[in-house]
Amino acid sequence: MKELIAYCGLDCEKCDARVATVNNDDVLREKTAELWSEMNQVPITKEMINCMGCRVDGVKTPFCDRLCEIRKCAGKKGLDTCGDCAELEHCQTVKMVIENSPDALKNLKEMK
Repeated sequence: MKELIAYCGLDCEKCDARVATVNNDDVLREKTAELWSEMNQVPITKEMINCMGCRVDGVKTPFCDRLCEIRKCAGKKGLDTCGDCAELEHCQTVKMVIENSPDALKNLKEMK
């Protein structure tokens, strides 16, 4: 479902936060919170692991809802995704996602 491709191109449908939310899976929430806390060097609790996807209605993680610079930028520009942006290939904001997830760039290009 195209609505579940995030602004950055990641597939929200495969995100552990969304999977945990859809399945009301507290074990996955706890596991995801621990992993994300370690990866990001910030405290993340299992209560924060609730998200339906960044481009659809519904609950979002605190990061996706208020902190994601990619989501803020796309929203400010009125874009459906970063794939609609002329600066995509040279954008420093989405660069880290694209470099670490080749599927993200592929998803963005397929959505054009």
